[in-house]
Amino acid sequence: MSESPAVSVVIPAYNRANVLGRAIDSALAQTRRDIEVVVVDDGSSDDTEAVVEGYDDPRVRYVAHGANRGVSAARNTGVDAARGEYVAFLDSDDEWVARKLERQLAAIESRGPGWVGAYCEPLVPDPSPFARAVAWASGLVRRDGVTEGGRELADALLRMQVFMSPGSTLIVERAVLESVGGFDEGLRIYEDWDLVLRVLAVGKLAHVDEPLAVIHASGDPPGAVYAANDRRYLDRNAELVAELAGRGIDVERVHRLGVAGHFLSGGEFREALSYLDWNVAVRPADAARVLLWTALGLRARLGR
Repeated sequence: MSESPAVSVVIPAYNRANVLGRAIDSALAQTRRDIEVVVVDDGSSDDTEAVVEGYDDPRVRYVAHGANRGVSAARNTGVDAARGEYVAFLDSDDEWVARKLERQLAAIESRGPGWVGAYCEPLVPDPSPFARAVAWASGLVRRDGVTEGGRELADALLRMQVFMSPGSTLIVERAVLESVGGFDEGLRIYEDWDLVLRVLAVGKLAHVDEPLAVIHASGDPPGAVYAANDRRYLDRNAELVAELAGRGIDVERVHRLGVAGHFLSGGEFREALSYLDWNVAVRPADAARVLLWTALGLRARLGR
């Protein structure tokens, strides 16, 4: 490509040759044609390279790690290789609706100065039982309605009031991504949320209220992995957590409950106890979550 594209689509891939083509096809099918697709092969041992090299399209580029370094490192490599004004992220097992980038770029342009990116609604055709439990119980309480902006959106994200699946819904100015230092390569979970919080410290994100990214659920990691990554995520954003605590918003409690849910739904009841506070019984939505997660955990243990 001789001219710089408007958008660089970064797709990290690790042993996903069987579904990678679906993601690439959905990027190339965008109504905005002025894009490039940067596939970062994170040390795959399958046919990932052959899949990418099979595209006779100058917009598709292949970058490889010599060894597996993790999704955050792969995304950072993709951003480093990107040439577009914007970078959009797409996980290798997900796909986009054809108008996604067009709608997001229009939303950013319509907002004006200070708006550095956008995200859209995700569509999860086959959510995990854990995710269904969260969604159902979340509907029991009224949310504050924050879906876009700067600091107000950061607060909502940290409080788990917004679930944006940034790994496949987010588009951001490349210069902003470079200025905030990219993804934390020490995080295996919440690495995309952590990035979004740093982006929101320097600009605003628009919300496109359409399900334009199809998220194919691939299972939940063990509760211990969630616990470790959640702790690192909160520690990295300790100032925001403390500021919200000063306003009477207990972010730590919200996250402890989330970690407890992962342990409960996996049948790890003893591990969950240290993350639960007994006042959960007087919070209807939280109590509903705990009951549902416990039922999922019992089913998991019976299945084993």
